[in-house]
Amino acid sequence: MKFRPFRVSVLLLSLLIPAALVAVVFFLVAYSGQAILFNGLHFMTQISWNLGDLYSDPVTVNGISVPPGANYGILVFIAGTLASSGLAILIAVPLSVGAAIFLAEAVPHRIRPALSMLVELVAVVPSVVFGLWGITVLIPLIGRYLSPSGNGYGLLAASVVLALMITPIIASTLYDALLQVPKENRESAFALGATHFEVVAKAMLPMVRTTLIGGIVLALGRALGETMAVLMVSGGGINILPTSLFSPISTIASFIVSQLDSAESDPTNMSVRTLSEIALVLFLITLAVNATAKLLSSGALNVRKRQS
Repeated sequence: MKFRPFRVSVLLLSLLIPAALVAVVFFLVAYSGQAILFNGLHFMTQISWNLGDLYSDPVTVNGISVPPGANYGILVFIAGTLASSGLAILIAVPLSVGAAIFLAEAVPHRIRPALSMLVELVAVVPSVVFGLWGITVLIPLIGRYLSPSGNGYGLLAASVVLALMITPIIASTLYDALLQVPKENRESAFALGATHFEVVAKAMLPMVRTTLIGGIVLALGRALGETMAVLMVSGGGINILPTSLFSPISTIASFIVSQLDSAESDPTNMSVRTLSEIALVLFLITLAVNATAKLLSSGALNVRKRQS
């Protein structure tokens, strides 16, 4: 058998990403193993989070050393993550689709590259900048004009900031796809008497449906894992489920960052291991979202094949 260095090197490079992913998952599972045994299944259904008395002698529960009174429940953080990301997607998708259609169909060719570049530049703005904007501009507006309590921190502020952060991702992805739609499709629709709106809605958007789903998934992944911007505007709600748009929340990623310093003072290290378990839950949520999107995109492809 002839040795092919190029093929072998490409194969090894292609295996780096899945190998890194497997290594991360293995580390999270191994490091949080004691926390998984201690917390059990009720870990994801309880809303109470208490690090316990970190300055007293540890107690042993089922052979595991933990601080007295320690109780770990993350339902609040799961709810905050899903609520803020879901609301951000609801805000961002219409804005992104409108921006992409505007750039592809309404903007003159001369200024189209400059405007599309501006949209793409928004995607690389550091998240802390969005957080500072939220603190100085958005939160005072929400507190003054919308929130009954006068407090602008909470679910709505976090969702709006996330929506602004992920809108360029969806818009730029859809914009590039719209430019790839064959001119024949547009011209045929116009020749049949369709309006410009009907051409876009019925001749162009169905062809880029899979790309749109992919862009939404990328944006949702960014929203699920966003940390600093959410931490700055969410209000840091703990031990209470959000009941309105103005309720303070904590997402999984922002909570891990905010609690890491306190968790490291735990002499039993159980708090840090539990934070690793929370990170594993976030990974599983992201994996489920991507799997769902894969099914949706496959369904969209099958519909297009049947229609054609």
